Amino acid sequence: MKLHTDPASSALNTVTAYGDDYIEVNQVRFSHAVTFGPEGAVSEWPVRAASEITVSLLKQAAGLSEVKRDPLAFLDAPEGGGIPKGVGPEVLLVGTGGRQRMLAQSVIGPLLAAGIGVEVMDTQAAARTYNILMAEGRRVVVALLPTNGESST
Repeated sequence: MKLHTDPASSALNTVTAYGDDYIEVNQVRFSHAVTFGPEGAVSEWPVRAASEITVSLLKQAAGLSEVKRDPLAFLDAPEGGGIPKGVGPEVLLVGTGGRQRMLAQSVIGPLLAAGIGVEVMDTQAAARTYNILMAEGRRVVVALLPTNGESST
């Protein structure tokens, strides 16, 4: 399905199409999972199925780096898995392929505790939602798995 873009947002990363086995960003086709925000690179996301998604992979998608810490630093760290509030996107959209596959609370919890909303939906819905939020100027990041021929019905 082709998506139309607003000319004013053409300098921003936009999902321009999607279909069986591909996601198109800025008219460049990808056949693997990708993650990106409105600005910057479109990066390959090393996930083939929703069941492979971990806290670490969500942090990677959100652009949060893993920092090596003192092993006892957790005693003084704020709740939220060591992610400071206000760092990273406002919301992380996760497209799990042709069907919505919910993620465990233990996987999304550290991001939620840090004030990063995590919304999980099928890839087509995530792509459309990303384009809307990005056009509104929201701090949004999306991680999309190809549909691999799965239908959302």
